Amino acid sequence: MEENKLTPREELKTYFETGKHPTQGQFSELIDSLRHKKDVLTNKEMAILANSLALIDNAFIYYSTNDVGNLKFRIGISSQDEEDQVVTVRQTDNAVEKQFLLGSAPYTFKVKEISEETLKETEYYLLRYEISQSYTIFKLFGNGLNTIPEGFDLGSLEGKRLPVFIYKQNFGRKINVLNTNIKFVNKTEVPIQYRVSASSWSDRFRAENSVTDHYDIGDHLSFNYKADLTGLSQSVRCEIFDEDTNNLLATGFLYAGQSQDAWYGGDIYEIRNVRIECSYSINEK
Repeated sequence: MEENKLTPREELKTYFETGKHPTQGQFSELIDSLRHKKDVLTNKEMAILANSLALIDNAFIYYSTNDVGNLKFRIGISSQDEEDQVVTVRQTDNAVEKQFLLGSAPYTFKVKEISEETLKETEYYLLRYEISQSYTIFKLFGNGLNTIPEGFDLGSLEGKRLPVFIYKQNFGRKINVLNTNIKFVNKTEVPIQYRVSASSWSDRFRAENSVTDHYDIGDHLSFNYKADLTGLSQSVRCEIFDEDTNNLLATGFLYAGQSQDAWYGGDIYEIRNVRIECSYSINEK
């Protein structure tokens, strides 16, 4: 065999067909066609490999952490046509780790396991991730703050990249979870979703009733809406009421002819039960 010329795979297979006795040279060809774990790539081979990786169009997850010690945050990833993958987010000292995803969309992400180190009394981990490039989700966890249980649904990826960041934070006091019940009533034929955020906490867009698990570091909630009104001539009004007193707390408008996922809907403070009602607006067009 000429130097650096590999024997085709199909020809190698013929050497070992039933009844045949491979020669020493044929065994050598087989061995030379394989890569030994101690082989070092040449500069040309590394360049070829790098160019091949640059052409990969798979979705991917990348993560960065700082000051998280021995924390292991394992994420289970399900795709359409491959077995589940598990990515373990661990200490990176602010470096970025990247892993391509197998299979094809849709990709869904769930917390598989969290193995954390001992935190000081007022320390917590802050998780920040993006299933959509248009907004970021925040969650605190650790130190008895059981807001991310095993199996927690992180959401479905809307693009091709999932950034995940985890940092340790010291708030100087214990953090407690607050719950606000949200009832969503859509009186229009337009698919509308709402999203809620607070201090160090935020949720994904949803169109069903929900319950927040935000924190007492700031007992206020901000609302945004997502809807496509490009084909409509009538705007939509979304009002937030105190469900216990029926008092109007905030009003947001979704304007006809527009499509957005960041329509501001207002803020509420220290309310445990709210109702969102979205209906066609008479005055706003």
